[in-house]
Amino acid sequence: MIKDVASSLLAAAQTRLALLGNELAVQKHLVLQQLALLLALLFCLGLAVVMLMGLALVLWWESRLTVLALVSLVFVGLSAWLYARLVGLQAQAEPVFAASLAELQEDVRQLREAAGHEDKPR
Repeated sequence: MIKDVASSLLAAAQTRLALLGNELAVQKHLVLQQLALLLALLFCLGLAVVMLMGLALVLWWESRLTVLALVSLVFVGLSAWLYARLVGLQAQAEPVFAASLAELQEDVRQLREAAGHEDKPR
């Protein structure tokens, strides 16, 4: 009986660790891929913004202060919108290792049920 329970526990732990390792590898790959794309995007976008600002200043040289003020206001507005979007995405993000935690909770429930220690309502 004890050997069966120990064997079941070890098998469940091995399966859960394999699932956890798989989730970790997938998350790592996803984060690295997103980071590389984000860095490339930021570089290209930054260069484009500098070039466009230079073009606008050359085109409207007589009113360069107005152009700089308008461009600054646009960037402040975009920064506020991007910050709000980032906070919203973080709030919606699924917790890391959610599947592993759910499986571990199910294992604990099944073990308690098998041992006759079902949770009583509190």
